[in-house]
Amino acid sequence: MKPDIHPEYFETTAKCACGNEVAVGSTKSDIRVEICSKCHPFFTGKQKLIDTAGRIERFRKKYEKFQKQPDKAD
Repeated sequence: MKPDIHPEYFETTAKCACGNEVAVGSTKSDIRVEICSKCHPFFTGKQKLIDTAGRIERFRKKYEKFQKQPDKAD
């Protein structure tokens, strides 16, 4: 490796808006994030699925003919 061309590497903590802190290594000395695995809905299990304007129903109606076709045996 060439000397004096690499950025300085820090052992720092990533701080989330919820208060969680995670020890990480980075080229930045201070990392702040809005969401982390402690507060993200996917990881907490509090995920809401919102079907706006019947998207699921429209999808099912559009592709129902493909599901109803019998298997063709050769």
